Amino acid sequence: MQQMTKTVTGSYSSEDVVFLLKDLSDASLERSLNEREEAIQGGAHYSEMLPIEYEPTEAYLTLFYESLNTSKRKVATAVGAVSELLIEKKGKELVLVSLARAGTPIGILMKRYINAVYGLNLPHYSISIIRGRGIDENAMLYITSQHPDKRVVFVDGWTGKGAISMELTKSVESFKEKYGILLDDELVVLADPGHCSSLYGTREDFLIPSACLNSTVSGLVSRTVLNSRWIGATDFHGAKFYSELQDKDVSNHHIDVITAEFEAAAMLIEAAKEALKKTDMSPTWQGMKTIASIQEHYGIENVNLIKPGVGETTRVLLRRLPWKILVKDLNDVRLKHIFQLAKERAVPVEVYEQMTYTCCGLIKPLEKKV
Repeated sequence: MQQMTKTVTGSYSSEDVVFLLKDLSDASLERSLNEREEAIQGGAHYSEMLPIEYEPTEAYLTLFYESLNTSKRKVATAVGAVSELLIEKKGKELVLVSLARAGTPIGILMKRYINAVYGLNLPHYSISIIRGRGIDENAMLYITSQHPDKRVVFVDGWTGKGAISMELTKSVESFKEKYGILLDDELVVLADPGHCSSLYGTREDFLIPSACLNSTVSGLVSRTVLNSRWIGATDFHGAKFYSELQDKDVSNHHIDVITAEFEAAAMLIEAAKEALKKTDMSPTWQGMKTIASIQEHYGIENVNLIKPGVGETTRVLLRRLPWKILVKDLNDVRLKHIFQLAKERAVPVEVYEQMTYTCCGLIKPLEKKV
């Protein structure tokens, strides 16, 4: 299958990742926070439009640099541990396929680690998967035609409720039915606080620095778009490249800082890998049980308004209309940026101890128009 359309390049080197996303930089897709929230809660699909991509504030950039500095060794350790487990479990004939956009930096870090330690230069692509609509089948047909003898491994940043894990499993089944091509639906993640992955670097719910910012830590690429006005039957799903934010871009800096930790973290990586091998890494979907109890406790009809884990809570505060933030412990120093953002946006913070996550964001249900 040929690439028919211009794809997004992003600000990463093509040595690090190739985006299989149609370039929609000239399309008018952005909606204000209120317009978008109203449209989504009124039944529109989130993938048909984009939030306005704001330039990060100085205060928020400071938080990003602080979190990067604080957690760089921890992230490097988790990247190394999950990469080692991946090679042990699935061998070396691999193609890394990151799920845009949160998976992209993690896929790059894994590719760099495997290259540094094993001397393997694994192909790495970033493609779209959309909740309720599945994986980009055109992108997968392209990848499988280019690498017929390699095993595809899907990579994401972290788990929340496990919606993307479930979407991936459904997509892989559908792909096999349609094309007779069997893919591996085991989702590899850096952090699995939702307990819905069996291949991860840690289950600790901490702030992964790449969850702090939007496009400026993800190669200046937008969220992915699937809107029939812009995406034809043979196109890849789409995305925008925000070239106007180039002077605020920290995507490569983030990758370089963590890559620089690999060597010093070698013993920690080995210890983390061995510790994980001694535990039962099977998914328990414990996170879903937490979500059910929150849903009942707060009377929330739509489960999509509950966003668990540090990464998702951060995004609720950045991109949605937050109603409340739930935290397990008000004195958790790992949540400094959550408290700061909640204060900036005047969002109440409540203690909710009975959860697997360190925090959870609740989105404000909008009044139904009669």
